Amino acid sequence: MTTRATWAAITVGLSLAMAGCGGDSTSDSAAGGGDGELAGATLTVGSKEFTESILLGKITALALENAGAEVEDSTGISGSATVRAALESKEIDIYWDYTGTGWVNILGNSPTDLPDDLYEAVKTADAENGIAWLEPAPFENAYAIATTSDFAKDNDVTTLSDAVQYIEDNPDDGVICAASEFLNRDDGLPGLEKAYGTKFTEVNELDFNLIFTQVGESCAFGEVTTTEGRVLSQDLQILEDDKDFFLEYLGVVTLRQETLDEHPEIEEIMAPISEALTNDTITELNSKVDVEGQQPDDVAQEWMESEGFLG
Repeated sequence: MTTRATWAAITVGLSLAMAGCGGDSTSDSAAGGGDGELAGATLTVGSKEFTESILLGKITALALENAGAEVEDSTGISGSATVRAALESKEIDIYWDYTGTGWVNILGNSPTDLPDDLYEAVKTADAENGIAWLEPAPFENAYAIATTSDFAKDNDVTTLSDAVQYIEDNPDDGVICAASEFLNRDDGLPGLEKAYGTKFTEVNELDFNLIFTQVGESCAFGEVTTTEGRVLSQDLQILEDDKDFFLEYLGVVTLRQETLDEHPEIEEIMAPISEALTNDTITELNSKVDVEGQQPDDVAQEWMESEGFLG
């Protein structure tokens, strides 16, 4: 199976987009280059633009630097398609992706046509594209729909099916806030509406980071993710996906197979780090950035040191 054509439409200005998309959470300078298993290696670490992905990129960069590699930080690339294209075109060497994204957006499968073991299916299929998926971390950052806790309680809305019925009875309240990527993915809003046989009355397209404060204000419902610290800080309630539409989104380190063949130590370096990233852990790290206002670099450094991964 090949997906090269999927990314052929990415513009030749990719490098320019990468250079400016990370804001103050990124650094274009190389670091590391000391002693260790990866001494002499030069690796570029990428990430998507949201907090969790940036944190995972920062953690990865620290791990590779600690092993002696010279690391270029290209975290904060905007869009799943763009960061994947950067990996394929060798503009970055490694980044974290998710099994659900791999199955639907990278490999082009239907979100309703799922194998028994999604990770193994994605790993096997993407190997034909020259991309390796290391062992997944024990956290899952799945899509979800949330409302305020008060709204859920007052209207007896605890599941997505409850929300569908509520919208049918109260169409003026059927407004959802969501980010552009969710609005255009088969495993996002289009597939969700198809699976539940409904349409939200209105869609407010917002930057993902703005959604959390707008639920209960400009919209009754909002797109969130399950490891998002602001769900708790904003007193939101995730609605049960009672038709099991949303896919599994296990976090996984991805890199080109040729990079792994050249530096097989990467798998051993990243394995214990991945294993330590539980749902509770990644949610807490996300919260330190999005709720407490700490910088991703600092949060990643503190966690890596506290877990004994830097020495």
